[in-house]
Amino acid sequence: MINAFTRRWLPMPAQSLILFAVWLLLNNTLAVGHILLGAVLALGIPLLVSPMQSPQPRVRSHLRALRYALMVLYDILVANFEVAMRVIGPMGRLQPAFVALPLDIEGAVPITILASTISLTPGTVSAEVSEDRQWLYIHVLHLTDEAQLIAQIKSRYEAPLKEIFGC
Repeated sequence: MINAFTRRWLPMPAQSLILFAVWLLLNNTLAVGHILLGAVLALGIPLLVSPMQSPQPRVRSHLRALRYALMVLYDILVANFEVAMRVIGPMGRLQPAFVALPLDIEGAVPITILASTISLTPGTVSAEVSEDRQWLYIHVLHLTDEAQLIAQIKSRYEAPLKEIFGC
């Protein structure tokens, strides 16, 4: 009974707490009026927007998600140096190309994270996801072997995302 009551009137407790704290921090006061208005906003806004929420996939392994984030940060650092060396060299040696990456993952969030990871890594940009969500089109600054690039993205990024989200 309490659980159903709590879910009905406090559908997003963490977001409500964050909204309340941010309201007070932005106003830089603990005046009674601001506390009351912050509480009303922190309770009211989640009540209004909770029906608009769509279910999101759960992270199955937080440790793998952390490991994935650290790996992506490392890849961004290494790719920055690789791109800098390619750009400093003669431009004629660059071989830009578009690559169609077949997707094995499902769901908007995992595909978005994969596309964002590719775009964050210098030298590659996610251009588009096909309407059927079966292909991700990528622009590459320098392509030597398309099959190797696809295999690398699938093993380095897509496979861990499949484990993290179970898709």
